[in-house]
Amino acid sequence: MAYLDHINACNNANLSRYARFRICDLTVGAVRPEFATALTALGPDFICDENGEYGFAAHIKTVGQRNELLASATASLCDQGVIKRLHGEKFDIRNRIADTPLCQVDRFAMPYFGFRSWGVHMNGFVRKPDGIHMWIAHRAKDKPTYPGMLDNMVAGGQPTGLGFRQNMIKECAEEAGIPEHLSQNVLPIGAVSYLYETDEGLKPDVMVNFDLELPEDFIPHCADGEVDRFELLPLGDVAQIVRSGFTFKFNCALVVIDFLIRHGHLTADNEPNYCELVAGLHRQFGY
Repeated sequence: MAYLDHINACNNANLSRYARFRICDLTVGAVRPEFATALTALGPDFICDENGEYGFAAHIKTVGQRNELLASATASLCDQGVIKRLHGEKFDIRNRIADTPLCQVDRFAMPYFGFRSWGVHMNGFVRKPDGIHMWIAHRAKDKPTYPGMLDNMVAGGQPTGLGFRQNMIKECAEEAGIPEHLSQNVLPIGAVSYLYETDEGLKPDVMVNFDLELPEDFIPHCADGEVDRFELLPLGDVAQIVRSGFTFKFNCALVVIDFLIRHGHLTADNEPNYCELVAGLHRQFGY
């Protein structure tokens, strides 16, 4: 197995199966035919135009109207079993970080519409005499998504109303018990993007990433029940875990690969797919 297999696995989407979903003349998502049929069957507020593209009817003009309609539509589709479940937390719908959100929708409904989801991920690490060691999270076995898999030390979706750094510091406290006098040192280091297809639909997601160097005597603990335990491993061991299989949650492996590149563990001299890895971590979206 190669590191590149993780990049390819996270970019498995077949866009020929989808029709565009537009808001205010902007393509912001993509829907499968079966979901589009269920959506338009709810009534005249969702339409399909002459180009076979979906969106809101002309009378749905404001953010408030879109939010209200999406809330009622996703609840109805959940009752029908079209959407498996809802979370209760709202995510902003926007194509770029700087864009004003066009509306908000339940985070678990995002892939059904193919809306871009944003999240924050953090690599927690310790410098020891023998090199860098990385903290790895073991996801709780009762989590509804990817139970028991390996994860970055801290990660979370980007909810409405929070800045990325603000959200990262919040997640540090909730997921790993990292006090603010440590978490305020998180270093923004870039972003990773991918275009992933699931049973629910399309995930054209962006992970805004951070590094946090921690003292050797700090021991994380899970405060919200989402992690079974944390493990501190030499970076070489983490690299071998990533290379040997799919034990990391699919997108978290990309965050680790990015760390391995930035910290010189993977280089153009020792990794034959180096350029493909660097490019593949930054998927350009095109519906």
